Amino acid sequence: MGELRIWKYHGTGNDFVMVEDLDDERPLVPALVAALCDRHRGVGADGVIRVTRGSADGEDFFMDYRNADGSLAEMCGNGIRCLGTLVYERGFTTATELEVGSRDGRKHLSLDTDGAVVRNVTVGMGPPAFARRDIPMEGPADRPFLTEPFEVDGRTYKATAVSMGNPHLVLFVEEDPDDVDVRAIGPRIEHDARFPEKTNVEFIAALDGGVKARVWERGSGETMACGTGACAALVAANEAGLVPVRAEVRFPGGTLLVERMQEEILLTGPAERVFEATIDDAWLAARGVSG
Repeated sequence: MGELRIWKYHGTGNDFVMVEDLDDERPLVPALVAALCDRHRGVGADGVIRVTRGSADGEDFFMDYRNADGSLAEMCGNGIRCLGTLVYERGFTTATELEVGSRDGRKHLSLDTDGAVVRNVTVGMGPPAFARRDIPMEGPADRPFLTEPFEVDGRTYKATAVSMGNPHLVLFVEEDPDDVDVRAIGPRIEHDARFPEKTNVEFIAALDGGVKARVWERGSGETMACGTGACAALVAANEAGLVPVRAEVRFPGGTLLVERMQEEILLTGPAERVFEATIDDAWLAARGVSG
């Protein structure tokens, strides 16, 4: 199918290769995603987002998102803000209120713009789910897992499991999250048998009225930030009485504002264009993939 044009965006350091496919002609395959996300031999990213027009009534666009290893993901809070920024700044829409479809359903985006530039995007992320069947997590289907002991590698943490359209286990750590060995602990919990569809993992501490966090993302590894993870962290900390319903969640890549409303969680933060490029067919062919 020839050359592949891509755009690189990031939301608080959580970076994505964006593929414009408004007419739904170039579906993603795992091998292509993994090749693009490779930080040494490819473009380098935490995931790939293919942007198509919405197929359901009322949808302006659809976000087809895959993790860096090519696996499907239901939702990505930073990624959907990047999508909103791209479609506005590329002139695919003049609207500042958008309905974007995802595998976790339709999300409403509000764009804060300055002329042709998007400064911030607020996303209605839907409500959190605590029942184990909704995460999913082993155990009684209706029973939540809220600030309960969770043992890994001989150490016991207090933890909360929550779904934000994708599974999260939020660990309350006593030390500064900067000092946690995320790259050792994260993959063990991601693949823990208690999570049949694997899980994202947040390591959080309540500090200065907000949350300081690091994240290990299912299928991508440690990332600079995570939108659904920010929502999970705020909800878990709020349930534990550590922070108010509206607070900042600070990641290594930047700060996101999360507000827990009665019906849903609002996520606000920036999304920025890094560059655009064309991937030639020779590069694709050498990796046995097609654009």
